Amino acid sequence: MKTKLGLLYGGKSAEHKVSLQTALAVIHALDFNKYDIYPIYINEQGQWIKGEQLAGPVDEIKALQFFEGTSLSPVSIAQENFLNETHQEAERPFDVIFPLLHGPNGEDGTVQGLLEILNIPYVGNGVLSSAAGMDKVIMKNIFAHAGLDQVHYVSFIRSDWESEKEEVYKKVEEELGYPCFVKPANLGSSVGISKCTNRIELEQAFTEAFQYDRKIIIEQGVTAREIEIGVLGNEAPKCSIAGEIVPKVDFYDYKAKYEDGNTALIIPAEVTDKQYEKLTAMALKAFKALDCSGLVRADFFITEDGKILMNEINTMPGFTPFSMFPLLWKHTGVDYPSLIEKLISLAIERHEEKQKIKHTF
Repeated sequence: MKTKLGLLYGGKSAEHKVSLQTALAVIHALDFNKYDIYPIYINEQGQWIKGEQLAGPVDEIKALQFFEGTSLSPVSIAQENFLNETHQEAERPFDVIFPLLHGPNGEDGTVQGLLEILNIPYVGNGVLSSAAGMDKVIMKNIFAHAGLDQVHYVSFIRSDWESEKEEVYKKVEEELGYPCFVKPANLGSSVGISKCTNRIELEQAFTEAFQYDRKIIIEQGVTAREIEIGVLGNEAPKCSIAGEIVPKVDFYDYKAKYEDGNTALIIPAEVTDKQYEKLTAMALKAFKALDCSGLVRADFFITEDGKILMNEINTMPGFTPFSMFPLLWKHTGVDYPSLIEKLISLAIERHEEKQKIKHTF
């Protein structure tokens, strides 16, 4: 029998368009002889719209955006598809869900929590690792506890900034100095990030970042190479070869990633055996510190004096065939279709492992 695969994409997030690109790429790579594929589109207003089973690959993003049809809430989809006790196993519409969601309301543990309640296998990280990996402040606090070297950082919530702006700016200048980077705590794809070299830019950056989150993080600027490694697995994760991002602009922002192509991806990165050994050890340590599963892209800095610093992990990295994570695995020997199949297999493996947990005593 074919595997019934639900693709969950779109989302009420600033990264909605990125998710659509990912969904289109994954559909093209899936083997329709192995999978019955069902699209579930979340529009920008947060409405869930379930599409008909796909007969084959679609050619454009518009085909994945359902503007007509039954608009459902997550709860109603759950009631219809999962909570009906009369369903036989063969009648269940999904064997596994692949959340192709980036950013809040998709990558942050919220959707993962729903799928856990429904007790259905899903690709990628669980509730805890998704939530912690999405919140850059929590993530860095956990990494600090795990003993991973990082750049210096401070964080603030909007209410503190609004009540004590001068004190907040002074703290950044005294503890970090310039240049520094201001980021929303809970957003990926470099949305809302600014590089600051003076007070005026810092004030503008705070205003910009607080549009996307109630909490922001400010990181000390470093002159360094940007190195990335893919991690794949559950209990025994493996690392890909290393890659390097070389922005042609001042820093790797959203436009450089998705619109202009203003970056060069160097795979494999020119790192020594000793550096690669340390990079992989740190990547696996970060993966386990957040109790990750499925996939992670681990991002690092290598400073001019050779020091390796943990930057962050991404629990749902860019996932088109031209994104860094799939490219890293392609050069490691796992092509895009095989990578997708491996992730689906890991999702089912993790779900089966969880079924061993005893819930009565």
